[in-house]
Amino acid sequence: MEIRRDDTVIVLSGKDKGKKGKVLKAFPKESKLIVSGVNVASRHRKPRSQQEEGGIVKMETPIYACKVQIVCPKCGKAVRVGHTEKDGKSVRVCRKCGAEL
Repeated sequence: MEIRRDDTVIVLSGKDKGKKGKVLKAFPKESKLIVSGVNVASRHRKPRSQQEEGGIVKMETPIYACKVQIVCPKCGKAVRVGHTEKDGKSVRVCRKCGAEL
């Protein structure tokens, strides 16, 4: 999985198609991501103590990584990811403009 935490992604399919968001958490073994503002679900929370409030809470749920694509910070478009070597380390690059991701 080539998407990491803090990457900006765009949703390619589903009810949130076209939305952009930042990756909050990545689950590489399951090939899923949690993206801010995408795939939001309502959960009913019960208060655990008297100070805590209960009610309906909105929270992001995981989305499959194949349904999103990385947005290049330089060209601002959804791009595929390439790899090059820089100082002996593998670096992710934009396939369109060559900028480092």
